Amino acid sequence: MGDYEFIKTERRDAAMIARLDNPPRNLLNAKMVVELGALVNAVEADGATRTLILTGASEGTFILHYDVGELSSASDYARKQAAPPPAAADDELHGMHKLLLALQDMSKPVIAAINGIAMGGGCELTLACDFRYIAKGGMIGLPEVRVGILPGAGGTQRMARLLGTAKALELMLLGEVVSADEAERIGLVHKAVDPDQLLTAALELASELAGRPPLSLALIKQCVLKGSELPLIDGLRLEQDAFQQTMRSDDASRLMREYQQGDVPLNER
Repeated sequence: MGDYEFIKTERRDAAMIARLDNPPRNLLNAKMVVELGALVNAVEADGATRTLILTGASEGTFILHYDVGELSSASDYARKQAAPPPAAADDELHGMHKLLLALQDMSKPVIAAINGIAMGGGCELTLACDFRYIAKGGMIGLPEVRVGILPGAGGTQRMARLLGTAKALELMLLGEVVSADEAERIGLVHKAVDPDQLLTAALELASELAGRPPLSLALIKQCVLKGSELPLIDGLRLEQDAFQQTMRSDDASRLMREYQQGDVPLNER
């Protein structure tokens, strides 16, 4: 799917596996961000793909972090310029924000199979995914404060929404990177698995998701992610409209009839 310099793609049934590949350290950079944006658009438009799995091509590393060389050059440039005014509501977001919003807004589930270290921009990339599985022995976190900056690709916002402000502040103010088991314990990832089982577990999850009605998946994502930004009454209206869309779908008509006939269990995975 596409011709990329920093991404290797592989189809497994209805899942698209995208391996992030920038040896030797597997750093995220501006070119990879552009390529990931193109991949997101391609997967969203591809009817045969039901899930996207992101993982690292380097053994033991998902994404080490964003390329600090690029950030240092940007810092040198910024120091020579007048300080910009605070961002206004209509100001354009930078490319990394646009990518992660597009990833988060995909109608299809996105799984981060974190095969090792994911710090800084790598961690922020996983926070925009719907599921995070990490290999035991891996590490994840936002240590930007240690180099004099802050998580600038949504980390301060998404981690706080995920973990709550107290834990998010603890991790980011101290610049802590946590182990796979600790990440699972605090809810930063969904599951920590043995390294040799990581991709298998991600593919099993992808297969299960592919068996769910795509409209329901897309609208549940929309209701949860968009609704969390709205007052409750507006979120309920969003949910009500989405519910009516599913009620008019062929899948709902078929599956509810099958359930009445005893063919669709609701309490099994």
